[in-house]
Amino acid sequence: MPYKEILSFVAIVLTLAAYIPYIRAIFSGTIKPHVFSWVIWGATTLLAFLAQLEANGGVGAWPIGVSGSITIFIACLAYLKRADVTITKSDWLFFVAAMSSLPLWYLTSDPLWAVVMLTTVDVLGFGPTIRKAYHFPYSESLLFFGLFAVRNLLVMMAFENYSMTTLLFPAVIATVCVLLMMMIAYRRRLFAA
Repeated sequence: MPYKEILSFVAIVLTLAAYIPYIRAIFSGTIKPHVFSWVIWGATTLLAFLAQLEANGGVGAWPIGVSGSITIFIACLAYLKRADVTITKSDWLFFVAAMSSLPLWYLTSDPLWAVVMLTTVDVLGFGPTIRKAYHFPYSESLLFFGLFAVRNLLVMMAFENYSMTTLLFPAVIATVCVLLMMMIAYRRRLFAA
């Protein structure tokens, strides 16, 4: 198996390793994902996958496609299980800003601009989860976001074509995952004190 395919396979395994316990935790009620964040992340991740394929990302894009599909499933679970459906005005602001930006990527007819728009939208999707995790730092999994940061680094190494179009989305999302983990860990220390 070639080097890039091995990296992609490992990234898919990490994706599953992150999602399976997260999904179990949703069913047990210990994790309460914010439905708006997951709808945004599902839509943007699937569209970023398509843009990466168009930019010849090759096997490096596969984990993003797997992730997008599972993310849509978690969005459905978040809604059906009523995990966190506490919607604030700021959540609506993030949601409307994110979803209204999605059609703009199509109008550009350029995969780079599509990925720029989708990355921006995906980062906006973190807004409701950041707000929720700030107030309830035990409602999210540090391991989950840590695995996704590592997974995105592997994705970047697995791309068959390195460009801003292929690298931007996973690089930014890995960075945001690390920043979210830092905020959650800090807030947990404050709660424990």
